[in-house]
Amino acid sequence: MSILDFVMVGSNDYKKSSELYDAAFEPLNLKKILTTEKYIGYAHSSEPEKVIFYITNPVNGKPATMGNGSQVTLLADNKEAVEKFYEIAISKGAIDEGAPGVRKDGNYYGYIRDLDGNKIAAKSVLK
Repeated sequence: MSILDFVMVGSNDYKKSSELYDAAFEPLNLKKILTTEKYIGYAHSSEPEKVIFYITNPVNGKPATMGNGSQVTLLADNKEAVEKFYEIAISKGAIDEGAPGVRKDGNYYGYIRDLDGNKIAAKSVLK
């Protein structure tokens, strides 16, 4: 059982950010399922009605800022999905934070910073 329920990242323009995530999340089997005036939610194909990733305007009304040292890592089915996530995100305006490749733990990662500076990674477990 996973102890993680959902992830939420702040955005100063969550609708524009959703354009990046809509495309970059496709290889990770994440799809937008909820849009409100305050946030957008994405679900994985394995649980298509459970939001696990939110983009939101901060509730306190202050600008969204990234956390220094904070990172969200999402599992991918394979290294090709990691590569697609990374390439699509970069093409949509994300910043490279570490090109896809094998890291010290022996798994395959790709790292980006979204339009608001949030660090998001995709990971494929190599066996």
